[in-house]
Amino acid sequence: MELVRVGTYRSVTEAELVRARLEANGIDSVVQADTGSGAVPMFAASEGIRVLVRDEDLAEAYEALERMLPAGD
Repeated sequence: MELVRVGTYRSVTEAELVRARLEANGIDSVVQADTGSGAVPMFAASEGIRVLVRDEDLAEAYEALERMLPAGD
């Protein structure tokens, strides 16, 4: 099983919201962050907080996250 990045976010909170949305759609996911970023918050912003899913779930994850966005004009 290979994990792939579905997105990179500025904060753990934002990444956790994405993870929760994926989980609500039956997609297992993981939030990956530099463990040192809590001590120096600016590192989290430069490296980003990643949300990972199984390779075979990537297309479904993108669809679930697309439904999360507001409709465009």
